[in-house]
Amino acid sequence: MFENFFRRLTATDPAPLPDADARLALTALLVRIARTDGDYAPEEIERIDRISAKRYGLDAAGAAALRAEAEAVEAEAPDTVRFTRAIKDAVPHEERIAVIEALWDVVLADGSRDDGENALLRMIAPLLGIEDVESAAARQRVAARSAQ
Repeated sequence: MFENFFRRLTATDPAPLPDADARLALTALLVRIARTDGDYAPEEIERIDRISAKRYGLDAAGAAALRAEAEAVEAEAPDTVRFTRAIKDAVPHEERIAVIEALWDVVLADGSRDDGENALLRMIAPLLGIEDVESAAARQRVAARSAQ
């Protein structure tokens, strides 16, 4: 079903992804982080939809449709490294920090941090060219917003 998408994503020398593919890759990465702890919580699903709606200017139905497509992609996806590489190639550094914030937003949505979620974020951040201190600062910003 997503054969062309995966072909572009896994190409040896991939071209930057078109916007629609970059959206799908990022949303699938959000789904992957949410599923990491084995509990794909309603709060995480709602947070993914909210992030997608805000980031891409989608209404609720559009955000839910993007998430549903991303759930299917994530289930068939080869590995996190390829998603991350595609996002890094498609998104400027400043926006990649926003990607890390979005990932932390999903991780913190259910009120708990799992070791698997922490490990996945520690792997993703450097693959996106984001240093540990930048990721930690992103987590703190998200936590501060959530506490308000």
